[in-house]
Amino acid sequence: MSSSVQLFRDQKYHELKEQCIQQKQLFEDPEFPASDESLFYQSAPPRKVEWKRPKDLCEDPHLFVNGISSHDLHQGTLGNCWFVAACSCLALRKSLWQQVIPDFNEQEWDPKKPEKYAGIFRFRFWCFGKWTEVVVDDLLPTMDGKLIYCHSNMKNEFWSALLEKAYAKLAGSYEALDGGSAADAIVDFTGAVAESVDLAQGRYGEIISEQMKLFEDLLKVHKRGGLISCYIATSPGRTSEAETEMGLVVGHAYSVTAIRKLRLGERAIFSFSAEKLFMIRLRNPWGKREWNGAWSDNSEEWKKVSDSERKSLGLTLENDGEFWMTFEDWCKNFTDVDICRIVNTSYFSIHKTWEKKMMHGAWTKSSEPLLNRAGGCFDNEETFLQNPQYIFDVKKAEDKVLVSLQQEDRRKYKKEGKGDSIPIGFEIFKVEDNRSYRLHKLTVQERAATSAYINTRTVFLRRILKQGRYVLIPTTYHPGIVTKFILRLFTDVPSKLRELKADKPKITCWSLLCGYPRRVTQVKVHSAEGLQKQDRSGGADPYVLIKCENQTMRSPVQHDTTNAIFSTQVIFYRKNIDSPIIIQVWNSNVLCDQFLGQAVLTASPNDSREQQTLQLRGRGSREAAEMPGHITVKVFSSDDLVEL
Repeated sequence: MSSSVQLFRDQKYHELKEQCIQQKQLFEDPEFPASDESLFYQSAPPRKVEWKRPKDLCEDPHLFVNGISSHDLHQGTLGNCWFVAACSCLALRKSLWQQVIPDFNEQEWDPKKPEKYAGIFRFRFWCFGKWTEVVVDDLLPTMDGKLIYCHSNMKNEFWSALLEKAYAKLAGSYEALDGGSAADAIVDFTGAVAESVDLAQGRYGEIISEQMKLFEDLLKVHKRGGLISCYIATSPGRTSEAETEMGLVVGHAYSVTAIRKLRLGERAIFSFSAEKLFMIRLRNPWGKREWNGAWSDNSEEWKKVSDSERKSLGLTLENDGEFWMTFEDWCKNFTDVDICRIVNTSYFSIHKTWEKKMMHGAWTKSSEPLLNRAGGCFDNEETFLQNPQYIFDVKKAEDKVLVSLQQEDRRKYKKEGKGDSIPIGFEIFKVEDNRSYRLHKLTVQERAATSAYINTRTVFLRRILKQGRYVLIPTTYHPGIVTKFILRLFTDVPSKLRELKADKPKITCWSLLCGYPRRVTQVKVHSAEGLQKQDRSGGADPYVLIKCENQTMRSPVQHDTTNAIFSTQVIFYRKNIDSPIIIQVWNSNVLCDQFLGQAVLTASPNDSREQQTLQLRGRGSREAAEMPGHITVKVFSSDDLVEL
């Protein structure tokens, strides 16, 4: 077994199986016994449940019958349509379900060697950043000789019932699976990155351009192995499991099983408005009750489609819970979609490759402000920066960044009445290019991005960020809440994501010899105006150098302008407070850069903290000869090293 897979409750599948075979007995799981405590923590089933093995329910049990399919699953009496919808999505991708059901051939019943069957199975889930193997026995809950929870439409197929049992064991009981999110289950099956889109709020049913963008995005996700589910949110007058006029069930998770641009006759339609032939196929986990609008199974519209195209679409006319809709109708009738992306991090791929960094963290409480890590959201001005802080770099001029913040799965706390997800989110700030210690006060930093704050397990954000250094601050909405999280960051080039733990420079033996910082200074160079023209077109290619003691920071070059916007931020921990900070402006040339002027700052705590415009001067003292142009800066200094 791979060393990267951890064992749930330290149960070793091969050892347990071998032990059962030697003792000629079937496995009974002491960690998830066939008893009421595994079924429920609050609401008992209406009648007595009997735990039976597959061999007691049919003559020829199998893990799979004729392979694995999204049609294999039916929900049963538990309110976990979200789990069944996720399983339907999983069944579409062989490479994914084989991770969840490892060595499935070895686990399958072998009628030729019945003595090798031990009534033990194993499944793997991506739990909080780590693949986790869960072992179960094959005792399943039944009434009247029938499975009461998730089951296959083939009486002798048991992969879905056994998978559900392993997932229930992970959650603490079957009842803990009552109510949930298909996106969460898909993430647990795959390690995907989940994004939730509110179709109603985004007005995707009305704005055709947004509809088109979403279709292309979902088509790309689906083609690249991602999994998608959707639902209609409950609202006043629309209660859970009520059926709409069009045959759709409210508060019910549907899996997306196909997305296609439909061919009409022999002619391809590429215009979005033409015949509305951008199509999506869904499956109801109940295996029945389908959409009855345009392009439903028996609708007239299908007569416009050639037999060959119908065959390639796999169109069936049974009431099997699977149906097609136009994408426009889908946007108008569903309210929410969960998009689970399998983010490509392989270097051996024809598709875009992402650089991934993952950090495990926690919100923890302390009465000492510098040690507190549960400060709440941005609205909590006094405590917001008392949260974990993570720093990363954007190396390109612009880079698309994907951020996923996931809190620990709280289903296991349902028994204690604490099973609901906590509202979480995060902020991203563009900070000083050389920052390497925690933020203590927001001054010159720019608020670059804010996620939604929502009580879901995962919060996701896509954003294009400009070149520079950033601090990402994950938070709970309310301060003082303690829980764990994982943070995943995907960028085009390596981001060097790491946690900021230190508040200020560390005192070492060298500090006694070389001195220790006595002052901290932040400088933001906003712009330079009226610079000396440097080329025939009347422009220049300026950049700034900011010097302090033996450190020099350089801004990116701004091209072909004498009025440049820099927005460059730096921070210095200064040992010699009498040594000034020098800001120089240079013109970038092929052979030799040209000095355009400088400003000299004492940068003491008593100096103005307001934005100021300074005249450029020649080299030397603050009173050196004036040169064309001036710079606009903001400077903060403090002798308290943990103020900024």
